[in-house]
Amino acid sequence: MAPLALTVNTASRNEMIDITSRIEQVLRENNFKDGILTVFVPHTTAAVTINENADPSVKRDILTYLSKLIPQNEDFRHLEGNSDSHIKSTIVSPSITVIVEKGRIVLGTWQSIFFCEFDGPRTRKVYLKFIKEC
Repeated sequence: MAPLALTVNTASRNEMIDITSRIEQVLRENNFKDGILTVFVPHTTAAVTINENADPSVKRDILTYLSKLIPQNEDFRHLEGNSDSHIKSTIVSPSITVIVEKGRIVLGTWQSIFFCEFDGPRTRKVYLKFIKEC
């Protein structure tokens, strides 16, 4: 079976968007119950991560620190002017794997799955591949 896809529209150059509920909706719509799910971002300037969603300042702190660590206007050689975005996506990662039980993603109390945009605004894809428990 081919992977399922979500479309994510971003509004800023750097942002983190909670996609947890959208992923769980796909699980419900496809009657996926128990197994593992890979969440993959097929873009070289975006990523996906799991982190805290209870306090919005955590997202701001992550994005602020990444921008300080890897400034946009550094003396990079890549002609498109988005080398910082490529580096950020490499550090954060293009994929995660999560456990699914009874149709729900197994996460900690404060955790959510975030799509991370580092070169927006853009329209992006997130691929989901579910592997059923045997």
